[in-house]
Amino acid sequence: MKLVFAGTPEVAVPALDALIASGRHEVAAVVTRPDAPAGRGRRLVASPVAERAEEAGIEVLKPAKPRDEAFQARLREIAPDCCPVVAYGALLPKSALEIPAHGWVNLHFSLLPAWRGAAPVQHAIMAGDEITGASTFLIEEGLDSGPVYGTVTEEIRSTDTSGDLLTRLAFAGSGLLAATMDGIEDGALTAVPQPADGVSLAPKITVEDAHIDWSAPALRVDRVVRGCTPAPGAWTVFRGERLKLIQATPVPDRTDLAPGEIAAGKKTLHVGTGSYAVELLWVQAQGKKPMAAADWARGVRIASGERLGA
Repeated sequence: MKLVFAGTPEVAVPALDALIASGRHEVAAVVTRPDAPAGRGRRLVASPVAERAEEAGIEVLKPAKPRDEAFQARLREIAPDCCPVVAYGALLPKSALEIPAHGWVNLHFSLLPAWRGAAPVQHAIMAGDEITGASTFLIEEGLDSGPVYGTVTEEIRSTDTSGDLLTRLAFAGSGLLAATMDGIEDGALTAVPQPADGVSLAPKITVEDAHIDWSAPALRVDRVVRGCTPAPGAWTVFRGERLKLIQATPVPDRTDLAPGEIAAGKKTLHVGTGSYAVELLWVQAQGKKPMAAADWARGVRIASGERLGA
């Protein structure tokens, strides 16, 4: 089939690579978000998908909005059979959805209908799910509600951050998306409507969602830290300034600390929660680089009874 791939961040690149490497389909163009400011100089930078497409000599389309008439006119000229999508980052209007003969097929990083929305991996970790996966589905106007072509499953490990899990799903899902394109071309795949039961939503994680509540159980604190790493980053407050929490682990045998209470050892930093303690392993103070939590604690000289939190 002739394909137009839509995607923007690094997590979408493995799927683009898989489609290019398949040799079976022609990736005629790529649709991605416009260049965005990045770095200290706020210089405009192309998306990872745009950079990969340019390396491969593929035409890159960067509409400000997918409803732009010039973009849709170019898409009609290309006349794709199907438009595979991975984390494109913009809503597709009906007028665009109707252009390819086989529609737009999205690779979504959950087992639909669970975790529909922008942050399925983060929500799966924060909810304590043990299994997640990826799904390919036909995009319709509803939020991730279209019929499903196929799925792959992935275990959520006890130490997984959202970054770890998303990386694994990006590679597992790339094979699923390529296989879905093959099945559509062969006529061997039929999209199956999602069940009405089991729907859960995964809206974008806000900075406030990443604010640690030390009165919550240790498992909840651990899940929020892992689910919000690398972005937007779990955080708390110490002496009136934000402290980013990069890595933590539960310490079930320590129950003597009040919620937020800090106990600094020579090589450890424990904090009380609503159940048992957690050990902070890596933190980042405001305006500083990430560092081992025990080293940070020695530098700030934790006083007896000091706490993290508001």
